[in-house]
Amino acid sequence: MKMAENMTEDEARDKAREILGLNSVGGGVIAGVGQLTTFNQLGFKGRLDKPDGWYLPSTKTDTAVVLETKASKISLEAPQVKELLKNIRIMNAKYEHVVGILYNGESTRVFKNGEEYKEKGSEKLHNIAYYTALFNVDHIDKQRIYELTARINNCLHFEFGIRNLYHRMIFTACALVAKRYDALMVSGMDYSEFHNAILNCLNKELLRDKHQNQKLSLLADVFSEIRMNLNVNSEDEKEQEHVKDLISNFIDWVTEISDCLNSDAWRGEDVMGIFFNEFNRYKKKSESGQVLTPEHITDFIYRILEVNQDDRVLDAACGSGGFLVKAMANMIDEAGGVNTEKAREIKQNQLFGIEFDREIYALACANMLIHKDGKTNLEQLDARSEEAGKWIGRQNITKVLMNPPYEKKYGCMDIVENVLDSVPPHTSCAFILPDKKLEKTGKKQMARIFEHHRLRKVVKLPEDLFFGIGMTTSIFVFETGVPQSGHEFFTCWMKDDGLETVKNKGRHDVHDRWPEIERYWIDVVSKQSGDDTCVWESPDECLSYQVPVKPFEISEEDFRKTAMDYLMYKKGIDAKAFSGQLFDRIMYSATIDGDEDNVIISLRKR
Repeated sequence: MKMAENMTEDEARDKAREILGLNSVGGGVIAGVGQLTTFNQLGFKGRLDKPDGWYLPSTKTDTAVVLETKASKISLEAPQVKELLKNIRIMNAKYEHVVGILYNGESTRVFKNGEEYKEKGSEKLHNIAYYTALFNVDHIDKQRIYELTARINNCLHFEFGIRNLYHRMIFTACALVAKRYDALMVSGMDYSEFHNAILNCLNKELLRDKHQNQKLSLLADVFSEIRMNLNVNSEDEKEQEHVKDLISNFIDWVTEISDCLNSDAWRGEDVMGIFFNEFNRYKKKSESGQVLTPEHITDFIYRILEVNQDDRVLDAACGSGGFLVKAMANMIDEAGGVNTEKAREIKQNQLFGIEFDREIYALACANMLIHKDGKTNLEQLDARSEEAGKWIGRQNITKVLMNPPYEKKYGCMDIVENVLDSVPPHTSCAFILPDKKLEKTGKKQMARIFEHHRLRKVVKLPEDLFFGIGMTTSIFVFETGVPQSGHEFFTCWMKDDGLETVKNKGRHDVHDRWPEIERYWIDVVSKQSGDDTCVWESPDECLSYQVPVKPFEISEEDFRKTAMDYLMYKKGIDAKAFSGQLFDRIMYSATIDGDEDNVIISLRKR
């Protein structure tokens, strides 16, 4: 094939056929490329115009595609656009939704019916699935997912009797995975049929990837271990029907959530994050658990680290995979959507996670499987260990996004240090940590870290961010392989993220304030200026954002009270008894008068 700048129209057409995949289109679709076929021959009566390529589904409510190609030396300007729009109008006679593609082997312009489509990735030519998805619903009703999750949780908790929080999550996640891979789950199943449908699907899918990652069988093992208090083997007909009704409802709810997540409208909404938020409402105070990173903060960290579609992203304490899911969604969006070849590459080769806890690791596997992505790049390891460090070192990581466990017993700073030491030099690494975590870390360890790595930025997060745990946190951004050497670091304080607490549902952006707030703080962090809270700090003096101390002030009223208290003390008067007597005298012996602006209290002489 010649270089794009020398490509003839025939060569551009052949290249388009290959990239679009029109040679391998299945049944129910007429597809092809050429110069001789007329619209009349394709079923558009009386139209003798000749498209360069076509994709015509038998179902007229589906999206059709028409291709117009040019030699690479011809720029895609108005005359070429006019020709394409004419062909779109011809196809609109039968199809409500038509995508037109103008391509010269180098550049691409795309039109949805008569309007040009200029979203990310549209300048490249993609597989046909990218274009047939352009008319799909462009948003997901996230609140609906919350409502369905609440119903699922209540059903599993109170009806199925699954008391363990993580088991309810794993049970639901496995059902979503099974649905994602087309397991046969239908209304009217008894429990045995339902359970086996999920387990068989998991085993089948995991067997397919077993040669790549033996540990994924853990997901099926954990699912098999879940126990419930529901009497699924009762011989009573009413009880059997009740169980079938519960299972039918559960299947309906899971199917609706699955349809949302499988649609092209998915933008990285973290399913497990929603599960955590909802299921945690029933968590006992005695149960320990993870601190879930709010989804809007995972997105914020992704953006301040300037992650892009070519990065290789690591979360070495990935929990249920929230950072990885958000990174995947943003990277795929930048690449042009879930139907691009680059999206497949991102899912398979650019997302890396480590989780030590067995059941949380199973959740992470499920979260990845739900989205048919980088499941083979998850490892169940201790992120503090030499083994984990060597694994990280082999992945050629370019960005790190993490919210490690904060407690010393879990080795928080040991994890941070191991990650910093294991990724390549000049890697940007962001960690969410308690505000004073670095200052409370041993001097020897911090000296060791600063000998090889530099703290670049500290962004203090809103103090009520982690609803209900009483922990204030900051984002600490390091650059690896560059010693601190006394260099100052930038700090700022995002005091408010615009979210509000909704009863029994945690914190939500009920007034849609976050997008504007996020843009503001991305600009501040990028420019390292622009907000009153911006301060440069010396590592010799502190290792966190320093909240300004409120200046001491004393009012005239404060002065009079203090003076009066002192005089009564000097005269031996009990201030508390005296104030009580004075209050009684005013309340019960005084005459109260006045108007809207003044109150007059009069005491009679004795």
